[in-house]
Amino acid sequence: MLTAEAVKARARELGFDLCGVAAAEAFPELAYLREWLDAGYAGDMAYLARSADRRADVRRVVPGARSVVVTGTLYNVDRPYSTDIQDPATALVARYAWGDDYHDVLGSRMQALLDWMREQSPEPFEARAYVDTGPVQERVFAQYAGLGWIGKNTCLINPDLGSWLFLAEIICTLDLEPDTQGLEQCGSCTACLDACPTGALVEAGALDATRCLSYLTIELRGSMPEPLRAAIGSHVYGCDICQEVCPYNQPAPRSSDPAWQPRPGLDLPRMVDLWQTPDRGLRSLVKGSAMTRAKLPGLRRNLAVAMGNAGLGETLASTDQNTDGHDVPRPSLDDPLVRDHVEWARQRGRGV
Repeated sequence: MLTAEAVKARARELGFDLCGVAAAEAFPELAYLREWLDAGYAGDMAYLARSADRRADVRRVVPGARSVVVTGTLYNVDRPYSTDIQDPATALVARYAWGDDYHDVLGSRMQALLDWMREQSPEPFEARAYVDTGPVQERVFAQYAGLGWIGKNTCLINPDLGSWLFLAEIICTLDLEPDTQGLEQCGSCTACLDACPTGALVEAGALDATRCLSYLTIELRGSMPEPLRAAIGSHVYGCDICQEVCPYNQPAPRSSDPAWQPRPGLDLPRMVDLWQTPDRGLRSLVKGSAMTRAKLPGLRRNLAVAMGNAGLGETLASTDQNTDGHDVPRPSLDDPLVRDHVEWARQRGRGV
């Protein structure tokens, strides 16, 4: 008989920092998604509404599911928090995107765990493994699997490891012993709500994604709302502020896993250096990382806004050549979306 403890032990051997089991039930917290969608907080992420019914109950994802195995992987590395970086010309990238794409890295590890489970189980079972890709409200199941609790910033917080955690899960028809639900330990702290530059955390546990810097710089495909551009600051991909100010991340343990270490071009990069990089070079830089989700025009758009905020708006029009005088091939600059944000940045630099 395959036991929950054996699964957890194997997960640790495969490199996961946390592993727990939750029952495959329709927990009350899962119903909040519909309320959140109705409030308009999802913005352009229409896929969430399309899969809302399945996200309300994992048994609609894997019929007959009885257990959800949830893993947590620490990705914090030895680099300063963005709130500690004083140079406004430094391009800020969310920590999870510095290294290799977690979907691929953890996808392989989760598949290895599932393959082992099938080998060890005396009876066949149905299962699906997901790494932030399936119609699963993973933080809810992580909480019920005892990995931590959902904090006021909507992140899963572990009392020992903090919140710099990748979550992944295996939904299966095995009847595994569930863990005890993690208990909320935020108390009266409101550090994350107070620090959000756009007020996206409208209340404890409620995130208006349409105001979140991560949504604006990653999920939003069109023009960035002008009233929110100044609040972007130096962020060119994602935002970690609500995690950085969390007491449970002061400091947080660090991972030595090579997969999460920053690539040379993403290790506290300079905005101007990224902007001057040819399109081919930018694609090469982000290839195999989570940053491909923003697409090249989106990344250029973000850079333009951040450079405008840093007082580098005029630089956008004066970096068409390398130091040797040769043109830099950047056809992405002809994208109307990019041109619009470049013009805004230049006007901001002129005080218009």
